[in-house]
Amino acid sequence: MTALRLPRADGSLTVHEVTGRPLPVDGARTAPTSRVAYAAAHVVADPLADNTPGRPAVLDWETTLAFRHHLWRQGLGVADAMDTAQRGAGLDWTTTAELIRRSAAEAAAVGGALVCGAGTDQLAPGPHDLDTVRRAYEEQLEVVTAAGATPVLMASRALAATASGPDDYVAVYGALLEQVREPVLLHWLGPAFDPALQGYWGSADLDLATKSLLTIIAEHADRIDGVKVSLLDADREIGLRRALPTGVRCYTGDDFHYPELVLGDELGHSDALLGVFDAVAPAAAAALRSLDAGDREGYRRLLEPTVPLARHLFGPPTFHYKTGIVFLAWLAGHQTHFTMVGGMQSARSLPHLGELFVLADRCGLFPDPSAAAERMRTLLRIAGVEP
Repeated sequence: MTALRLPRADGSLTVHEVTGRPLPVDGARTAPTSRVAYAAAHVVADPLADNTPGRPAVLDWETTLAFRHHLWRQGLGVADAMDTAQRGAGLDWTTTAELIRRSAAEAAAVGGALVCGAGTDQLAPGPHDLDTVRRAYEEQLEVVTAAGATPVLMASRALAATASGPDDYVAVYGALLEQVREPVLLHWLGPAFDPALQGYWGSADLDLATKSLLTIIAEHADRIDGVKVSLLDADREIGLRRALPTGVRCYTGDDFHYPELVLGDELGHSDALLGVFDAVAPAAAAALRSLDAGDREGYRRLLEPTVPLARHLFGPPTFHYKTGIVFLAWLAGHQTHFTMVGGMQSARSLPHLGELFVLADRCGLFPDPSAAAERMRTLLRIAGVEP
């Protein structure tokens, strides 16, 4: 079809022949029935605005919301205002609150499933007293619930900086869960995704942290829909999943091991709330529909080829995965530019992006491979790789 010269990490160039084969997925757009599945959605910056580091985010609202409709059309739910939307990495609280309100209105209009993150990122960095952290959570919870979305109680940098041990987490989360009107999701984001969350739930010892989390869940199980676990440790997630009270879901946020965790075993499975589903939505939705039909091999055939892409996308430093998510959305034609809030388009190297292009092409994730190749060539020209 066409060939591109792509830079490698060692400074050499390699030639990649674009496959030209979009993923052959089914045409169904129904939601999966055997698993609950949310794609954590990215935001689209306004390319004409000042979205440089430290500036308030300015979004292209039309394109941002259009992408959420793309996910709903695949049959997936949307997890909005989460890490993939650049919470704590360029998306300020004022813009986040507007995103929640707008996404909730769009979800209501089409009957799309929606959960939204409620955190404490309106607070200045550093420690605060526990009452201040709790009130910050309450402010954001009110925005999410008033919009009509299901809240996700996001892991809080402020709480991690403030808490002196597990009892402080029990106190803050207990007070919040006593107030919620409907069941919410909890959120355990490991330090690979955000180093400021080291020692969450009151201990850097993950066994003790798990015990603390399970204490909170056991005391408030009727107010908790599930817990999103993003530790990139499949065995630990399985252990936590098996320890959860009946009726409390485990939502995998493990972007390395998601096929096996969602598939599950004779003792249960994880549901999904994944950033990688932003990039591989058609494959993920089709795979889950295969699983609904009892076709486990079809599920694996569709989803397992996306794992090498996911492992590269979320490679260290993992918290910069959002750059690759937006890059792939640009290549796939979901937006007209590769610009991000906070200037985060510069957070990954050209060799990293080149390898991401190859892996996405091999997965058939470009609806128009020729257009994707031309956009990649444009980026290479800007970087001085192509003449």
